Amino acid sequence: MPGALPHWLRRVRRFSASWVGAAAIAVSLFALLPLGFVVWVAWNTGWEVAAPLVFRPRVGELLVNTAWLVACTVPLCAVLSLALAWLTERSDLPGARTWAWLAVAPLVVPAFVHSYAWITVAPGLHGLAGGMLVSILAYFPFMYLPLSAALRRLDPGMEDAAASLGLGPWAVFFRVVLPQLRLALCGGGLLVGLHLLAEYGLFVMIRFDTFTTAIVDQFQSTYNGPAANMLAGVLVVCCFALLALESGLRGNERYARVGAGAARMPMRARLGRYTALAWLLPAVTALLSLGVPLFTLGRWLIAGGAAVWHWEVMASALGQTLALAVAGGVLTTLVSVPMAWLSIRAPGRLQRLTEACNYMVGSLPGVVVALALVTVTVRVALPIYQTVFTVLLAYALMFLPRALVSLRAGIAQAPVELEYAARSLGRSPAQALWSVTLRLAAPGAAAGMAMVSLGITNELTATLLLAPSGTQTLATAFWAFSSEIDYAAAAPYALTMVLLSMPMTWLLYVQSKRTAGR
Repeated sequence: MPGALPHWLRRVRRFSASWVGAAAIAVSLFALLPLGFVVWVAWNTGWEVAAPLVFRPRVGELLVNTAWLVACTVPLCAVLSLALAWLTERSDLPGARTWAWLAVAPLVVPAFVHSYAWITVAPGLHGLAGGMLVSILAYFPFMYLPLSAALRRLDPGMEDAAASLGLGPWAVFFRVVLPQLRLALCGGGLLVGLHLLAEYGLFVMIRFDTFTTAIVDQFQSTYNGPAANMLAGVLVVCCFALLALESGLRGNERYARVGAGAARMPMRARLGRYTALAWLLPAVTALLSLGVPLFTLGRWLIAGGAAVWHWEVMASALGQTLALAVAGGVLTTLVSVPMAWLSIRAPGRLQRLTEACNYMVGSLPGVVVALALVTVTVRVALPIYQTVFTVLLAYALMFLPRALVSLRAGIAQAPVELEYAARSLGRSPAQALWSVTLRLAAPGAAAGMAMVSLGITNELTATLLLAPSGTQTLATAFWAFSSEIDYAAAAPYALTMVLLSMPMTWLLYVQSKRTAGR
């Protein structure tokens, strides 16, 4: 037909016609701001200057380091998290509820505090092995939480049917249970991978060079913008590769059911003579991920005595940290709703493209996000330069993947048929989304908000660059003392961060328990 629009353009118009699509596109375009900043700097730098900065041995070394770190850490996190989830949710392990909480509890300890603890008890720990060890202990709960929630929600009737067909326990697990955990494994693995790509403090203390540490060093030592931004460009390519891998592994399978499934909890496997051996895994994991940090903090607090407790300064830092964490968690969760809904209800190439925009910024270090916002606010929005609003925008950009992964998993388990039923009864699409889908996905939204707030509580580099004068959070105060090797003075701030993170981590744990709806 003459004048007819191309098929892809009609899809774009239909996608953006609804308010959900328009909101998702707006958020995605905003999420591209840091990437646009990197591209803008590269364009202004020119190929003659940019090429030598990218194609040099140092970049190859950083690429190998980062690739090995991600390739080794993510699978090990998956194996550890899956084993812990199965033991606490599907076996008769004594004290399973306590071990389940202890598997989530490492989230209360910031990643750079994990490094602070380990280099205190093992000063020679550094390099790839040290980075892997500390990263696994700091980040495995991000995979344990979705895996344990998914195991609780699985219909045991499917496993019973497989067993009745003659399949043994291992065959049932690998052919029935494990495929149903694909979304949780991919989402958790993506979260861990993005954290590894963007982490700074952990690897600086452990003395392991990655793209992020090199970028921050360039900005802080010589303020070499072109060199740092060329490194950030390579880091974005790494993020694309990670997103493509997760997207391919995730697939388009359906994970929701309309009915209630089997009206009983699944039978817990009997460990029998292997109980003591199985008990060692959660016990050793808790000892390494919680015992070492708590022992180190106690040691330095005793060594420092009462002189390291500056109560007025700490109270101010605590209040500012708490206010930023709550406000940032609410804002980030709200802006992630449209994209999370579309990723489940309207999958396609355009949706995957816009979703990738939201994940890309999660792989960029906080310093790049902060400098992008500094450039934009100074040039076109000077009134919001170095204001709390700009800090919250940076948090929304940096922690959007956390909210998206949790919301996406929650919406995936909310049957679309219920949405259709609500709309057939006269509800508008927005009302059906709010009154049906989001209510069913509320545990996922609360978990996402808690995860975002946890990240904000422990955020460092963006806060240093963007916070208004006089703003000091617990993380920035801890970093100031630990950078001066004054570990005793840093300990009270680390302990306060741990205590502040506990309620949010407990909420995250409780909400993950409720996702099974049992």
